[in-house]
Amino acid sequence: MSPSRRQVSLAALAAVPLALAATGTAHAAAPGRRSRTLHIAGDSTAARKYADAAPETGWGTALPFFLHRHLDVANHAVNGRSSKSFVDEGRLEAVLSVIRPGDLLLVQFAHNDEKATDPSRYTEPWSTYRQYLRLYVDGARARGARPVLATAVERRRFDADGAAVPTHGEYPEAMRALARQEGVALLDVQALSLALWQELGVEETKKYFNWTPAEQDNTHFNPPGAIAVARLVARELLRTRVLAPRDVRRLDEDVPESWITWPQATA
Repeated sequence: MSPSRRQVSLAALAAVPLALAATGTAHAAAPGRRSRTLHIAGDSTAARKYADAAPETGWGTALPFFLHRHLDVANHAVNGRSSKSFVDEGRLEAVLSVIRPGDLLLVQFAHNDEKATDPSRYTEPWSTYRQYLRLYVDGARARGARPVLATAVERRRFDADGAAVPTHGEYPEAMRALARQEGVALLDVQALSLALWQELGVEETKKYFNWTPAEQDNTHFNPPGAIAVARLVARELLRTRVLAPRDVRRLDEDVPESWITWPQATA
């Protein structure tokens, strides 16, 4: 599982600028006070998107709108990655190289771990998935940071009766069990997003996913969807006492879609 030195270097070059630029807002610490950083390790549902992908939006882009300015967000999530491939490409090591005592490492994977035909990404829920997640947990703790596990946000899928259908198999329960075993805070985004899609229903949920004239994407979000999921994440961070009331804002306020931006991709 150990990445090569070259992999770590390449991933660090990619991840560190993203950590500085991907929040969409600039958070400045008060004089004499070091801000904490919430690092996100995850897949395309959380990742920062660029102009060529608009209106697709990862929930990590919207999360800073719900956090006060003394808490920075470094979004290291990358399209197409699993808990395994994120490690194997050296991306976890790149994150751990910049993480500091008091920071948070929020981990959300499963969408690509489920791809059994792809050995570079596939993990089995109760064995290799949990083994890789432990690398994130142990790595954060070894550096004085706090790990936080988030079950994977649900896809848009309904049965013939209009009931929202879970799509992640045993991965959410495997993560819940690991969180209990390791004493790690758990954000149950899978259960909460499934309930939200059920509440919204078959047609209304289309307004939250990347449905365009060109494609009907039931996995990735548009701005309203990213904002809604980020709100769930922020509420869970407060509920689990990972964050205090002074750390969050706008939990019950509208966040304008116009706040979402898509920068040009860098070479």
